[in-house]
Amino acid sequence: MEDSAGSLIADVSRLMRRAFDERARTIGVTRQQWQMLSYLARNEGINQGGLAYLMEVEPITLCRMVDRLQDSDLVERRPDPADRRAWQLFLTERGRTRLADLKPLAEGLFDEAMSGIDGKEQEAMIAVLKSMRTNLSRRTTPPQEAVNG
Repeated sequence: MEDSAGSLIADVSRLMRRAFDERARTIGVTRQQWQMLSYLARNEGINQGGLAYLMEVEPITLCRMVDRLQDSDLVERRPDPADRRAWQLFLTERGRTRLADLKPLAEGLFDEAMSGIDGKEQEAMIAVLKSMRTNLSRRTTPPQEAVNG
């Protein structure tokens, strides 16, 4: 029986997550923490509701994650000037440094996964995955707080 594209994508994703978890643990970060730091680097000032939406977690789960990262001085909360009940999230300098420490781990893992695959095949795969992401992203509408974040 031949593997479907969907099952192959799921398998590769699972294997990459597992391998990244092992590597990230060496510097004391979980994959979810790395993911949050990465999202914040691209969306500084987003509010907690918007970040929960992007990360596909419940707001209360995200709140606890932010608490831990704030306790570790990797993230800071600032009052949202547009909504006194909300907090905007920003990376601290230490958070930026930790994210920079994680980058070579992620790049090394990607290089390992792409071993033996030539550049043209890599470019084609990335183009196809981007198209798939775009196609699927059109199907969902983010909540207003994610847009305003």
